[in-house]
Amino acid sequence: MIKTLFDKNHNTAILLAGILAIVVGVGVARFAFTSLLPSMLEDFLSLTYAGVLASSNFAGYLTGAVFSIFIKDINTKVKYFRIGMILSILTTLVLATTTNETLWLISRIIAGFGSAMVLIVGGAIVMVKLNFENKTKAMGIHFSGIGFAIVISELLSQYVLKNGTWSDAWLALSLFAFIITFYTLYILSFDKVVKKDAVKHPLSKSIFSPYVILLILAYFTEGVGFVVQGTFLPDIINSLEGLEGYGNLGWLVVGIAGIPSSILWMRWAHYYGSVNVIIIAMALQIIGILIPAWSNNIILNLLSGALYGSTFIGLVALFLNLGGQLAGKNPVVLMGSMTSAYGIGQVGAPLYSVALINHFGNYNSTLYVTAFIVFLGIVFLAYAKRINKLK
Repeated sequence: MIKTLFDKNHNTAILLAGILAIVVGVGVARFAFTSLLPSMLEDFLSLTYAGVLASSNFAGYLTGAVFSIFIKDINTKVKYFRIGMILSILTTLVLATTTNETLWLISRIIAGFGSAMVLIVGGAIVMVKLNFENKTKAMGIHFSGIGFAIVISELLSQYVLKNGTWSDAWLALSLFAFIITFYTLYILSFDKVVKKDAVKHPLSKSIFSPYVILLILAYFTEGVGFVVQGTFLPDIINSLEGLEGYGNLGWLVVGIAGIPSSILWMRWAHYYGSVNVIIIAMALQIIGILIPAWSNNIILNLLSGALYGSTFIGLVALFLNLGGQLAGKNPVVLMGSMTSAYGIGQVGAPLYSVALINHFGNYNSTLYVTAFIVFLGIVFLAYAKRINKLK
């Protein structure tokens, strides 16, 4: 077993290394911020600046996501993946060792770029290395790492917070990430330079049909739907009467629900059609978004976390898989357009969220606006289905 785990070309080792990479690049460098936000709001951060930091992190991720699309050579991908892992550790260390707001802002932008290198470029390396005839199911396992990333970073953060401060938690997360990075960098590399020239296909503007444009608009709304709970969920639950202190339990439920989600949603899409399944997932997400505005029941609010965790990861997989199918031999521009639309939603959502929270004094208006935007996504998809039938 030990020999298997250190075999660079064994599928088990490759998938484990890929999941651990996501734990570092997404769990530590991104979602630990959500986990530690309630503690930081009590002691250091204002809610407005927390929103700015979240938005800047997504701006960094958007930049990295678009940049990653143009890295064709697999050896260059390995280089940028390693850079992303290192940036994820160093930017977390900044949060552990200083309270300078300018340094925090810069570190969150760079952390976002690093996360993109780990998730997108790292995912491409995993796909190249895996030795399966059909890699779709295996990649579903790989992206379950996002759920594991939330669970592991949450458990580690809360363990440190029992006897320490949020800066101690950032330090522990940095050290943990540093230790597991050695394994991921060793496994997700190649023994020799891989010679694989990228085949270039001419770009056809006809790819951007009304159907595809509606899909891109729907993916933008999902970018908005992802961010609000992904940034504020623990604080949303903590702000409800009688639920003070339950926020982090809700966030742990998000991670647990997220682990199997991409595998299940992709399987359902195969049987029932991608657009139909995306509409169902977005409808469930809307219910999850609205629950804290309607009820302070603990069971219902944990269900809100479960609905969020079980949809947001699956929706990314569903949209990008559908985009890949529609793009045919030239996925780069379409993937770039979809990722950019999603990213714009991610960057904008924390900013309108904190403006509404500061104005109304609670999260309700933010949740209603967010739910309405995601509902517009369902409308776009329903219209896209109608257009497709008329062809």
